[in-house]
Amino acid sequence: MKIIKTTSLTKDQKNTLRNLWNNEYPMALNFMAFSDFEKYLKPLNNQVHFFLLNDKNQIQGWSFTFSRDKEKWFLIILDSKIQRNGFGNLLINKLKSLEPKLNGWVIESNNEVKKNGELYLSPLEFYLKNEFTVNSNELLDNSKISAIKIEWIK
Repeated sequence: MKIIKTTSLTKDQKNTLRNLWNNEYPMALNFMAFSDFEKYLKPLNNQVHFFLLNDKNQIQGWSFTFSRDKEKWFLIILDSKIQRNGFGNLLINKLKSLEPKLNGWVIESNNEVKKNGELYLSPLEFYLKNEFTVNSNELLDNSKISAIKIEWIK
């Protein structure tokens, strides 16, 4: 596996990333239409994308950072077939090497269902093991999902 960095996405890359998102995140967060995924990405400033590519140059994981509300935010998604093999650590360490502070939202519960019918497993323990802290004062609770804010400071 290798990591490549880009600040812009092609239509094919966006489509691959939307599929990865829809397969790995809870169904409540799925983007049914390609245009909805583009609408999600468009207002996010200072986007930097990192693709985890296999030996056939296929995207197996994606992380990216962006600016929102004067803070640096991130997300990481790995194909479930490669999870628990150190690739999440590879991506998070890449982001941590480039930023002094990172913020993210994490779903705490293991009750959400993915597109394939399997339960979405919360990555909270992963982030705690990677030196993130929970900011319990900031919660995201809307009609789609409930999540807590996590932070990492160098």
